[in-house]
Amino acid sequence: MKRPFLVILAISLILEGCAAVQSLVRSTFPYTATMSIPAGIKPGAIQSVSAMASSFDQILTGQTSNTSAIKDVRLSSVRLDVSSPVSQSLRVFKSIKIYISRGDSYREHLIAASSDVPASTAGSLLLDADIKTLLDEYIKGSTVRLRMEYELREELATDITLKTSLSLDASPATAR
Repeated sequence: MKRPFLVILAISLILEGCAAVQSLVRSTFPYTATMSIPAGIKPGAIQSVSAMASSFDQILTGQTSNTSAIKDVRLSSVRLDVSSPVSQSLRVFKSIKIYISRGDSYREHLIAASSDVPASTAGSLLLDADIKTLLDEYIKGSTVRLRMEYELREELATDITLKTSLSLDASPATAR
């Protein structure tokens, strides 16, 4: 009688541990998207570029992840980094807004912004992120799309490649 109880208890602890590990992986390894800004865009006009975002486990396994193991997904930070050319700074941007959607016809949600990018900004920028909104409905979809809306401060002489990184916090979704 004791043995089946111990086996069931051990299996329950293992399954809950898997959900906790999945939660840790999701919050430690961000969703990332690479976006290209073409040269020659005139300053002063609002422009837009979008890309599909991938999580660490999607990149590693090539499959959609087990999002049923997590809940209460929130942003902890949104970071923008110049990938190419490495000498390019982000001071060419006057304002930046990042939106998230599921990639289908689902609505967009503004998740981060910088309405006045400092002229002293180098190749990396931490945006003001919406850390209160639950993003479960976006992250648990089959695809995650990020769209960046931006206004340039000056005309670009060369194309810029940017990496957008979303760091997420999540709780394990344990069965009760």
